[in-house]
Amino acid sequence: MTTLPAGLTAGTYAIDPSHSQAAFTVRHAGISKVRGTLAITGATITVGDDLSTSSVTAEIDAASVSTGDENRDNHLRSADFWDAENKPTWTFTSTKVESDDDEFAVHGDMTINGVTRPVVLATEFTGTATDPFGNPRAGFEATTEISRKDFDLTWNAALEAGGVLVGDKIKIVLDLSAIKQA
Repeated sequence: MTTLPAGLTAGTYAIDPSHSQAAFTVRHAGISKVRGTLAITGATITVGDDLSTSSVTAEIDAASVSTGDENRDNHLRSADFWDAENKPTWTFTSTKVESDDDEFAVHGDMTINGVTRPVVLATEFTGTATDPFGNPRAGFEATTEISRKDFDLTWNAALEAGGVLVGDKIKIVLDLSAIKQA
């Protein structure tokens, strides 16, 4: 049994999409990083009486990608990368939650580009608050690193000086604000 972090209470929390975001970072040309965001369109965090009985499900809109460059965004939406027209939703479903105080590991199955792989989200409980409308909220930040190849995201271009245009490792960071449901 793993106790809940101080301030977090058992119940069902629905993600607030307007105050939550998925972000990613990937190496470009071996010398810089490209950062982007995606919209989290839905998520439910079920907090049990202890963290080991808690769970998370989430959905991300693949077409919502924004990197600050429309041409790159359109390329990422294309079949070269995640084929957002035919595979519009990325999902995460937890399988286990382990804790060490306010930081915990959420194990689960992530589906990107129609491929499902196990991942671990290093998660930090960032606190609770009551918003101006009287809604109790809980905040979380979760990070993981995945291999593009594990999700069949293999498009790349060789560089004249050696190496490739797009790195294999992608860092994903989720900033979540969730509202406790009545």
